[in-house]
Amino acid sequence: MSINNSAAEVLRLLELENKLAKRTKIDNYYPDVDQPPFPRRELYPKHMAFFAAGATRRERAFIAANKIGKSESVGGFETVCHLLAKYPSWWKGRRFNRPITAWASGDTAKTTRDIIQRILLGPVGEFGTGMIPADCLLRTTAKPGVADAIEGIFVKSASGGTSELILKSYDQGRESFQGTNRDLVWLDEEADREIYVECLLRTMTTNGILLLTFTPLMGVTDIVRDFLEQTESETGKFSIQATWDDAPHLTPEAKAELLGSIPPYQREARTKGVPQLGSGAIYQVPESDIVVADFAIPDFWPRAFGLDVGWNKTAAIWGARDNESGVIYLFSEHYMGQQEPILHAQAIKGRGAWIPGVIDPAARGRSQIDGRQLIQIYRECGLHLEEADNTVEVGIYQVWQLMSSGKLKVFRSMGNWLREFRLYQRDKDGKIVKQDDHAMDSTRYLIVSGIERMRAKPAPAKPEYVYNFSRENEQRWMQ
Repeated sequence: MSINNSAAEVLRLLELENKLAKRTKIDNYYPDVDQPPFPRRELYPKHMAFFAAGATRRERAFIAANKIGKSESVGGFETVCHLLAKYPSWWKGRRFNRPITAWASGDTAKTTRDIIQRILLGPVGEFGTGMIPADCLLRTTAKPGVADAIEGIFVKSASGGTSELILKSYDQGRESFQGTNRDLVWLDEEADREIYVECLLRTMTTNGILLLTFTPLMGVTDIVRDFLEQTESETGKFSIQATWDDAPHLTPEAKAELLGSIPPYQREARTKGVPQLGSGAIYQVPESDIVVADFAIPDFWPRAFGLDVGWNKTAAIWGARDNESGVIYLFSEHYMGQQEPILHAQAIKGRGAWIPGVIDPAARGRSQIDGRQLIQIYRECGLHLEEADNTVEVGIYQVWQLMSSGKLKVFRSMGNWLREFRLYQRDKDGKIVKQDDHAMDSTRYLIVSGIERMRAKPAPAKPEYVYNFSRENEQRWMQ
C-alpha cells in the first residue's frame, strides 16, 4: 500500500470514528478520567447529587447558572437514560426497567425546537447525533405549524418495546398539559404554577418523576420558594443550586468573557443560580460582596448574638467585630424548630456561654408552656440576654449600610442565613414578606442592639497557688 493510500485510509478511519462518536454521544458524558472535551465525573459532584436524589424524590429542580450544562448534561442526559432504560455503571438514581412515556417542554415552540430537540436529536438533517443514539432512534413525527420542529420521538428501550417522548411548550397553554399520564416530565426553564401542577398530576398515578432545569431569572417565584424550602427535608421536593464554579469545563477566560456581556442586575442569577429579586430585594447587595471564607475568630474580637424565638423556628446569629478594621463578621448560626427553650439554650451556650445576646422583644410575652416570659426562661437556662430594639425599617437600613460599605461580612458556611438573604423581599405594596426571615430578624437585632453588648472572650482564670508554711519550710526561708 502506498503512502498516499495509507494516509487516505487513516483519514477514512478517523472520519468513521468521529461519525460513530457523534451517533453514541451519550456514552461520552461523565467519564472516569478526563476525556477532552469531557472532564472526569468526580468534578461534577452537584450533578451527581441531583441524579442520585431521584431514587427518593419525585420532584427535583436543578436551579443553576447559565452555560453549566443544566439542559444537556442534566435534563437531557437523565431523560435519555430513562427513555433507553439504560444507565451508566455509576448511576444511583431512579431506574425504569420498562419503556416509558414522557414529555419534555420549553417555554416556546421555537426554543423547544432549538434547545431540547437539538439536544436530543442533533441538528436538523443530522438526527441521531444528539443524546439519543442513532441505532435507538426508531422514528419521529413533525410538529404542525413550526418549521423543522419535531413533536413525537420514539426510542427503542433496552428493556424491550418503545419509549415515547412528546415535545411541548408552555405557550400552548395549561390545557395542552392535561390528559394522559406520564412516567417522566422534563421542564427546561421555569413554568408557571398552573402548568407545573398539571405536569405533576400527570405523574401521580405512575409514580413518575418531574425534572426542572432552569436559571432563576423570574426571581423568587412560588415554585422556587417551594423547592428551596423543602430541599432540607428528607421527603418532598429536592433542589440543587449550581454556579459557574461547579462547571469545570468553563475556563477562566470564558467566564470573564461571559460576565462582561451580562447586565449587572442579572449576574447573581446567571453566574450562580441565585434567584434574581430585582426591585423587590430588601438588601440589594451582590452576595459575592459580603460572603467570605470561614476563618478562626481571634479570642480578642468582641462577640454577641441576636436571637429570634418561635415554635416553628428559632434562630440565633453570632457576630464578631474586628476592632482594627471595624468589620463585623457573621460567623455562626443556630437554626432549629419545634423544640423546647432548654434545647435551644444548650445549643446557643455551646458557642460560648459567656457571649451576650439580644432577643426579640416579643419574648416579653407569655410562654404557652407555663405562663412565664420566654426571655426569663432563656435567662434561667444561662443565657445573658437583653431585649433588642425592634424598629424594623431603621434596623434594615443599618444592616444595609454596613453591607454596602463593606463593614458586614458573612461566613460561607452560613447556609440558612444565605438562603433567607436570597429570599428576603418586599411585596408589590412595599411590605416585607414575613416568611422565612428568622435569621434576617436575628441579624437586625444583633446590628441594632447587640454591637454595644459585644465582649471578648474572658482570659482563663489564673491558677491559685497554695503555700505550705510548715515550720520546716519557714526555717529554710529564714536561712
